[in-house]
Amino acid sequence: MIGAKKQSGRVERRVNGPWTRRRSLFLAGMLALWIVGLVARLYQLEVISYAELLSRAQRQQQRTIEVAPQRGTIYDRLMQPLAMSLAVDSVYAVPAEMPDRPLEAKLLASTLGLDRQDLEGQFQTFRTFCWVKRKVTSREAERVRGLDLKGVYFQKEMKRFYPKGSLGAQVLGYVGMDDKGLAGLEYSLDKEIRGTPGRVLVDTDARRQSFHSTEWQGEPGDNVVLTLDENIQYIAEKALDEAVKKWKALDGIAIVENPNTGEILAMASSPTFDPNHYAKSKPNDWINRAIGWIYEPGSTFKIVTVSAALQQGLVRPSDVINCQMGSIVLAGHVIHDHKPFGDLTVEQVVVNSSDVGAIKLGLRLGSDRLYRYIRDFGFGSDTDIRLPGEERGLLKPPGRWSGISVGEISMGQEVGVTALQMVSAYSAIANGGMLVRPRIVRDVYRGEQHEPAPPAASRRVVSQQTAQTMRGIFEKVVEEGTGTPARIPGYTVGGKTGTAQKIDASGTYSKTHYIASFIGFAPVSRPAITVLVVIDSPVGAIYGTEVAAPVFKSIAEQTLGYLNVPQDNPSWWPQLASSTAGSSRQKREGRVAFPPMGPEPPRAATSAVQRASYRPPADPSAQSTVVLNEGPLTPVPDFTGLSVRRAAEECQALGLDLSFEGSGLAVQQSPPAGTEVAAGTHVWLKFAR
Repeated sequence: MIGAKKQSGRVERRVNGPWTRRRSLFLAGMLALWIVGLVARLYQLEVISYAELLSRAQRQQQRTIEVAPQRGTIYDRLMQPLAMSLAVDSVYAVPAEMPDRPLEAKLLASTLGLDRQDLEGQFQTFRTFCWVKRKVTSREAERVRGLDLKGVYFQKEMKRFYPKGSLGAQVLGYVGMDDKGLAGLEYSLDKEIRGTPGRVLVDTDARRQSFHSTEWQGEPGDNVVLTLDENIQYIAEKALDEAVKKWKALDGIAIVENPNTGEILAMASSPTFDPNHYAKSKPNDWINRAIGWIYEPGSTFKIVTVSAALQQGLVRPSDVINCQMGSIVLAGHVIHDHKPFGDLTVEQVVVNSSDVGAIKLGLRLGSDRLYRYIRDFGFGSDTDIRLPGEERGLLKPPGRWSGISVGEISMGQEVGVTALQMVSAYSAIANGGMLVRPRIVRDVYRGEQHEPAPPAASRRVVSQQTAQTMRGIFEKVVEEGTGTPARIPGYTVGGKTGTAQKIDASGTYSKTHYIASFIGFAPVSRPAITVLVVIDSPVGAIYGTEVAAPVFKSIAEQTLGYLNVPQDNPSWWPQLASSTAGSSRQKREGRVAFPPMGPEPPRAATSAVQRASYRPPADPSAQSTVVLNEGPLTPVPDFTGLSVRRAAEECQALGLDLSFEGSGLAVQQSPPAGTEVAAGTHVWLKFAR
């Protein structure tokens, strides 16, 4: 038995030995294959598919919010801010964190004035991020915070703020919700002003809870200094707006330029709009008519015809021209004067605005020379003023002129111009014969590093003698001719009236719609300003002498006093200039020194109501508060010692309506600090250096 068992054990060891080895090898092979598969899978995940998986993980676990940078500030020539950016709250949501999306959509929609269904649809479509409402008011942000909703957050964004309201609106333009310039200088200088955007990277866990965020600061945009003067701009806008309303006109244009440097001191268009709320206005109000509207200039265009004839030596101011009692025939067409004239000197042709006399001068020049001088004066090409939408005008080459084109163009018809081109042409006569390229941007800089803008390009159009002769003729127009309503006490004035028929829908000249204009400069002895006024389709009067010339007088008289330009005709109003002289400190602070009988100094305004009466009260502390809407009362802060930007941010946060004058630090305010007022109350601040 024992021997049998031993034998059986030997057999068992012989049988199980090879099987054990095979099983071990099999298991080892399987383990090797598993390891190889695992390594291959890891290689695929870590090497081959790494970029794709990392991108997918980032999309699931991270969200990036782009933060618009602070746009540069736009200043006028006295460093008064015309456009600035303030930090405000924007509301966004993470729908994945919301326990009840329909309920939260309902609450947010009613609080922020949004459509409930649209908001709920966004919450269903986007899981990790969606905007609820951007750049909300301080009151809206407070109400949303009061709801204490889960998955709703706030992000600071920069909002564009125009502290002067509608002042210079067409020149400045406006920006969209994404802080990109959409019109005016905000559009044409967007690359310089906008800056570099910042970013916020938010990391979330598996439950969509934010646990870490990384922020990259953007770079603020460059600041811009304009040639505009906010006080002269206000003078021009106010006078133009009153004229447009008085004559029930379609629109109007006013431009004030320094003829020696080409700097635009004011550029006004009526009607206008408030860029703080541009979406509430009509698109037609956004147009800068000074550069974007083409019109036939009428008699103001005779500057080219007469200057060219004098420059070519074809006539002298005293030469007599037979005006044929007010009619002339060209290529079978009879052209009539506005009244019959017989023999007139060249000077009298301009003074009395004789079309027949101008046509005869144009015929002496001939089409080629007339066209050359038109081009030399800058017509038919843009001025490159860095404002978007500038038109070149309409000017056909001589090869396309008809038999009457020489006559029509000589008196300002059959040619289309812009108001800016006309100002440049008259400034060339005012400064001694040099056509200076107009400019509205004086400087662009960031911090303290900047290079002053180079002098404006210029070229000679006519000789100094011809320019001096033309200045004398234009002075006679104001002293004796059609421009007498433009006379200014204490100053000599030169200029020209214009009355042009508009072309109606039938393609013919209208008998009822006209463009009335006046362009002039003062003082004639040493011109400091050139002023243009154009009124489109006035009702009740049509001639530039009664519609536009008085507006020129109002703008030029106040501007000359504000700039302290010495009188050159003191017999009219002795010592006027000395009585209006203001200190250099007043100029730096943006305050106006007007003649004794002129209006009070203008100040900043931020709403259409305030713009209607753009003057500080005699005693600002006595100014009554104006409650614009109902709501809880809040105490007015003490603004003393704050900068303009800081004060604007405080008012924005409290929902107060700010207007101010001066620059530097706040020294006076109304209502006084601590007064309890409702949101929307008007607060007036005075700043000084």
